[in-house]
Amino acid sequence: MYFKFTFCPIILLLWASLSFAQNVNVVIHGAASIAKTDDNFVCVTLDWWPAEKCDYNQCPWGKAGILNLDLRYGALINAIKAFNPLRIKVGGSLQDNVVYKVGEVSSCPNFMKREDGLFEFSQGCLSMERWDQLNRFFNHTGVKLTFGLNALFGRNESQTEKGLWIGDWQPQNTRDFMQYTISKGYKVDSYEFGNQLSGSGMGAKVDAKQYGKDVIVLKNLVKELYAHPETQSKVLGPGGFYEEKWFNTFLEVSGQGIVDGLTHHIYNLGPGDDPNMMNKILDPSYLNQVSQTYKGVSDVVNKFRQQLGAWVSESGGALNGGSKDVSRTFADGFWYLDQMGMASTYDQKVFCRQALIGGNYGLLNATTFVPNPDYYGALLWHRLMGSTVLAVTKESDPNLRVYAHCAKKKPGVSLIFINLSKDRSFNITLSNAKPGDAGKPNYEFVGKQNREEYHLRALTGDIKDDIVCLNDVPMVQTDSEDIPAMDPKLVDASTPISIAAQSISYVTIRDFEAPACV
Repeated sequence: MYFKFTFCPIILLLWASLSFAQNVNVVIHGAASIAKTDDNFVCVTLDWWPAEKCDYNQCPWGKAGILNLDLRYGALINAIKAFNPLRIKVGGSLQDNVVYKVGEVSSCPNFMKREDGLFEFSQGCLSMERWDQLNRFFNHTGVKLTFGLNALFGRNESQTEKGLWIGDWQPQNTRDFMQYTISKGYKVDSYEFGNQLSGSGMGAKVDAKQYGKDVIVLKNLVKELYAHPETQSKVLGPGGFYEEKWFNTFLEVSGQGIVDGLTHHIYNLGPGDDPNMMNKILDPSYLNQVSQTYKGVSDVVNKFRQQLGAWVSESGGALNGGSKDVSRTFADGFWYLDQMGMASTYDQKVFCRQALIGGNYGLLNATTFVPNPDYYGALLWHRLMGSTVLAVTKESDPNLRVYAHCAKKKPGVSLIFINLSKDRSFNITLSNAKPGDAGKPNYEFVGKQNREEYHLRALTGDIKDDIVCLNDVPMVQTDSEDIPAMDPKLVDASTPISIAAQSISYVTIRDFEAPACV
C-alpha cells in the first residue's frame, strides 16, 4: 500500500551541495518573551462538507466530512494520537446550516444540493447517535475539542439586503444539544459561535451589534449549564474574516468577559485555482502581507482585554478546498509553517489548519489517510516549539525565515528555519542578545552540547513532491499504520547550522541561555 524507501535518493545530497552557501548570524533575544501561545497551539479542523462539494471542476472531499468519515481506520487514529493531544475544531461553512436532532427537533435531513441554499446546500443534521460516535472517537484519540455552533438558528434572510440575516439567535436547539452533551459526560473545551458571518460574510452575514447581543445569550447559557467554573466550556467568536470596524463594534456590544477568545480566519493565498500559487508561497514579501491582519486582531484583543487572546480558528491557505497542485505537496509547508511562526509572534494563541482530512488541503490523504508533508511539519512544531515566543533578528536574504521559542521540553530553545530560496543554502551561527543595552555587542553563542536537528526536504528535491524526508529518511507509515519515528540528528555544537535550499529545519539547543525560558 505504501512506498518503501530506506533513505532519500542520493541526488538530494548532490543537489544541496551544489547550491550557493551564505553565512548568516541569527540573534536570539532570550531575555524576555515577546508573545505567548497556548500549549496546544497546533490545531486542525474537521469540516461538514459532503462528497457533493465541488470546486474548480473537482470534488476532493469524498467521505471526509464529519457526518460520513469512517472513524475506525487505524491510520486516522494513529495520526491523531501522535500529538497527544491534538486540538480539533469541528466546524466549517455549513455549520450555520446544521440542526441537532435532540429535544424538539425530530427530523434529521442530510445535506442535499440546492441552488438557493446556503453555499448551495440544504439544511443538514447532526444526530445524537453520530455525536456519540464522534465523542467515543475523540475520547479514544485524546482530542481537545472545539465545537462550532449554528449561529443562524432562528434568523431569517433580509428581504432588502442580500446575504444579511436578521432577528435574534434562538438558543433552544443549542441548549438541548449542550444538555445532552453534559449528560453524557462529553468534554468540549470551547464552543465557537458561527462561521464567517462577520463583516461582509461568506454566504451570509450578521450585523455586529446583533452578533454581540447574541453571544451574550450564548455565554449566559454556558454559565447556566456548566455550573462549575473549572469545567466550564469557553466561548469563542466570531470565527470570521477580520474587519476592524465590525470586530470593534462586536466587542463593544458584547463587553469584557463574554468572548473568551477572539477567533478569525486566514486564507491569504486566495482562490485555489490561482496559477500563481507557487510563486505566492515562495515570495517572502507576499507572505509578509498578512502580518497586518495579525497585528490588527492583536490590537483589538489588547484594547478589549480578551482573556484567551486571538485564535486563528481556520486557515487553509487557498480558498475552496485548497490547490490540487500545491496544498498536498512539500511546498505548502513554506506557507503553513511560516504562517504559524508569524502568527505566534503576534500573540495568536491557537492556529487551526483547514483541515485534518478533506479537500486538497487536508493534512491526511482523504482516501488512504496517509499523512501529507504538512502533517510532519505540524507534528514537529507541536513536539518542539514551546509556548514562549522569543524575538529573532538577522541580516540576510529575506528568503530565510527564522522563528524561535523556548523548547517545549526544557531546557533550551527551539528554532524553525524556512529557506524559500531555490539555489541558496545558509550556514547559521547564533548570537545571544545582550539584555538592557542595545549598543553593546551580542554574545556569540558557543554551545557545548550537541544540537538536535530535524531537516525536512522533498523526497526528490522537487518541492511539488508529496513525500517528505526527515534527516534523509522518507516519512512513510509503517505496515501497522503507525507514524514513523521522528528522531533528531545530533550535531556538533561547534559547527554552523546548515540549512539547505528549499528546505525546512527545526533545531533545539539545550544549553542556550535564555532567561525567558527558565
